[in-house]
Amino acid sequence: MLVIPLEQLKKLLIENSLLSESDFENALKESQRTEKNLVDILISRGFLTKEYYADLLSDYLKIERAKLVGQTIPKEVLTLIPEDISRTKNAVAFEKLDNTLKVAMLDPVNLETLSFLEKYTGYFIKPYLTLEEDLQSAFSQYGAAASSDFQKTIQESIRASLKLKGLEAEKAATEFPIVSLIDNLISYAASLNASDIHIEILSDEVLVRFRIDGVLREILRLAKEIHPAVVARIKILSGLQIDEHNKPQDGRFKYKYADTIFDIRVAIIPTMYGEKVEMRLLTGSVKPMSFQELGMLEETIKIVENNITKTHGMILITGPTGSGKTTTLYAILNKLNRPEVNIITLEDPIEYELKYVNQIQVNPKAGIDFANGLRAILRQDPNIIMVGEIRDNETAEIAVNAALTGHLVLSTLHTNDAPTAIPRLFDMNVPPFLVAATINMVIAQRLVRKICRECIESYEVDSSLRDSINQQLKIVKGKFAPVFKPKFLYRGKGCKSCSYTGFRGRVAVYEAFDVNEKVREYIQRPDFSIDGLRNIAFSQGMKTMFEDGLSKAELGVTTIEEVLRVIKE
Repeated sequence: MLVIPLEQLKKLLIENSLLSESDFENALKESQRTEKNLVDILISRGFLTKEYYADLLSDYLKIERAKLVGQTIPKEVLTLIPEDISRTKNAVAFEKLDNTLKVAMLDPVNLETLSFLEKYTGYFIKPYLTLEEDLQSAFSQYGAAASSDFQKTIQESIRASLKLKGLEAEKAATEFPIVSLIDNLISYAASLNASDIHIEILSDEVLVRFRIDGVLREILRLAKEIHPAVVARIKILSGLQIDEHNKPQDGRFKYKYADTIFDIRVAIIPTMYGEKVEMRLLTGSVKPMSFQELGMLEETIKIVENNITKTHGMILITGPTGSGKTTTLYAILNKLNRPEVNIITLEDPIEYELKYVNQIQVNPKAGIDFANGLRAILRQDPNIIMVGEIRDNETAEIAVNAALTGHLVLSTLHTNDAPTAIPRLFDMNVPPFLVAATINMVIAQRLVRKICRECIESYEVDSSLRDSINQQLKIVKGKFAPVFKPKFLYRGKGCKSCSYTGFRGRVAVYEAFDVNEKVREYIQRPDFSIDGLRNIAFSQGMKTMFEDGLSKAELGVTTIEEVLRVIKE
């Protein structure tokens, strides 16, 4: 986002009573120290909202705002600027009048971009200021426009591939139809913001499914005859053994779509009818999100920020695979990342690149597992250590000892809720007195789908739904259960932008367990029980993931059905 000249920005903010001069100077010092955008810091501290700053910037530049969320852009206008150029230049065409093209831009005063777009389109460009979320809304419409084109191309590739069924798999894998099929399949997944591609062989055909916003969707079915060539092509791309069909294999390769480079992790396993392929699409170039962007509510943010300022101890993030634990860890690391702090991470894989952070990839073949890697890290004089996952007793023991000896340790566990992390460490042979001495906070989380902003609608809550929600609250929290009172909730009607699902994107629901002195004392008691621990947490005001989800449903972020689906999984 563009920045208003410092003195002008300072004057505007102070005159509008948004902050004091000392608040501004403190934020400026942090910006200079961390090399982070001053406006981003002010937003993260709650002095500004993106919307308010955009209005300030619009007034200062004398350039109108373009609000694209909820707006359908005609395909013939949108495609005047191709998607790859649109994403690269952060500019979207949204309206055409005679020889004038209205373009929404993050940087509407960039003369070089304006000149390029005028030459490329042949139109006079009228720039409008817009926000990142408006651009993303517009970018999603490229996907909708391209969807039918991708499907047509893929079907053509399938038909052409069937002509190769007489060839050996390795030979067919290098022929254009198969190469084109895999290329278009990955591009299609990327255009739909899919996180995973599943290629599953059945008794008589091959099923291709994408995981979009955490939910698997069937995309197409392939003839069984081309399955060997499809698998062989993916093996070639990821450097795996083509002639090995009876053992699991893991690999990876890079793939570029538009201006994004994906790191694609490949896992192949033998099944009854042949090999199943799973491809995970990771984008290492994505910047870590703020706590607000993750979906943390203010009370959760306060607990997190209070605990990450501690110089030693352990912070754990819990949840099943694919619940966004690593993304939350990166958000915390980004908050802690300063030149005077030595941060070292041990990850499998490295999903985001962080400036000034020493990131180590787990590599068992080179003798770097979580336990050995953690031992090596401790010899590097770290202040903060991030271990991707505590998987075994040895890693748990080393991590706890590191937290005891003046290091802040961040890691993840697989547990259903936050309090259960405590007995899980007991199971890993960590003594209760060490758990009590080291754990500062446990965060549990899940991902829920967000309501599509372009087709959101409200509806009245009937008594049966309200009773059902209150019953579920009693099951979760017992005597500590609050009463659910809202008269209205929200849902998505379904539109082109969300492929008529009513959802687009995901956000986390959180449960932040603050381990205070009362909790530490209870952990060491001989009569410790998980139910007793939960009751202490509830009595001190801990909100469950279900309650956090209900708050987001009230705010129109997600639906009550989505919260119930995820919490009950």
